[in-house]
Amino acid sequence: MTRRDTIARARHLAREHGPTAPIWRKRAAILTGAVALGLVALLFAKAADWASGVFLNLVHVAWWAPLLLTPLGFGALVWFTRRVAPAARGSGIPQIMAARLDPDGAMAELASWKTALVKFASTIAALLVGASVGREGPTVQISASIMAYAHTLFRVPIRASVMIAGGAAGVAAAFNTPLAGVTFAIEELAAAYEQKMTLLVMTAVLISGMVSLGLAGDYVYFGAMSVTLPLRQALLIVPVAGVLGGLAGGFFSKAMLAFSLSDLRPLRGLRRHPVPTAIAMGAVVAIVGCLTGMTWGTSYEPARLMILGHDMPHWFGPAKFVATLATAVSGLPGGIFAPSLATGAGLGDLLRTLFPASAAGPVVLLGMIGYFTGVVRAPLTAVVIISEGTASHGLLLPLLATALIADAVASLVCRERLYHGLSQAFLPKDAVLH
Repeated sequence: MTRRDTIARARHLAREHGPTAPIWRKRAAILTGAVALGLVALLFAKAADWASGVFLNLVHVAWWAPLLLTPLGFGALVWFTRRVAPAARGSGIPQIMAARLDPDGAMAELASWKTALVKFASTIAALLVGASVGREGPTVQISASIMAYAHTLFRVPIRASVMIAGGAAGVAAAFNTPLAGVTFAIEELAAAYEQKMTLLVMTAVLISGMVSLGLAGDYVYFGAMSVTLPLRQALLIVPVAGVLGGLAGGFFSKAMLAFSLSDLRPLRGLRRHPVPTAIAMGAVVAIVGCLTGMTWGTSYEPARLMILGHDMPHWFGPAKFVATLATAVSGLPGGIFAPSLATGAGLGDLLRTLFPASAAGPVVLLGMIGYFTGVVRAPLTAVVIISEGTASHGLLLPLLATALIADAVASLVCRERLYHGLSQAFLPKDAVLH
């Protein structure tokens, strides 16, 4: 081999395996994106907690303030969002499902930096005015955007798997449960999950999870709950929780999809006037909140207390259902994960009256997973989030059985999966999401 051949071979090896090679640029993009979105997810969580605290302090000082602040805040946020970044409205998960069809085109709106910034700020603002929203859905959209821009930075092609990996890593960071990110990617974000996406998704989820664990610590989302259920009690409670949770969650999804997609004239009229509709929905949220004092924001604390066995008013679940539905149909930026978990805890608290001899915590968790699965129709994700978020590994089989029953019942109430249906609003007219 001549010297010229040796030099040419060295150059070829450098191009294929050196620091500028495609494989190394791809790895750098994944690492950079996962670390960045993990940090942003933690910042988002801190900001959301701060915003909820500010609003609750205001309510403590002046209980009547939300009657003015909440409707006006809803109207202003919907007006601002539709004017500045329309793709930032709602949850964020349907946007990323739609972005899979055209990842490059999604960078112009669905996953653009402007949409991500508006989503972040508007969700925090929604919590500041008492909206019944969570940060988990918005974290999915923001995280997918960050992952996409990381790939752009390192000149790596943006494919559907990039959006899926970013969104899944966002779920992992939001709940501090990496496994939930993987199951969510399989069940929701990627209806046709390709095996070649596995490494990208797993890597992004694990890195973002390590960032979250490293900075926030190994915390349990709702607090540890180690009580289990005897088999005989579980056989009685599981079908009831699954059926009731599936019915209630399916009805929530059906109502949301009807408002978003129905051709009925009254609903079309409401959609044509988004700002007045948002103000009216804000008034509903304000009235329910002022009457109950417990349905503002995520309602994380009431849900946590119910899981730990504390007594709560039986009207909490229905009241949270109304507040969350009103917030969701208003078009306000914000997710429904956390509010749905809280509503499910309220349903579980109602079930306690039917099964007084059973431990409170497990019954509440079964109601929670039944309703949550009925809404999102992702039973494996629901099991992972709730079992990991409460350290209730001894209840895995009852939780899974309840989730599967709820999923089947909800499908009878509402055939269309919620996020799949909502994603249609973000697709081109001739596109179909599989």
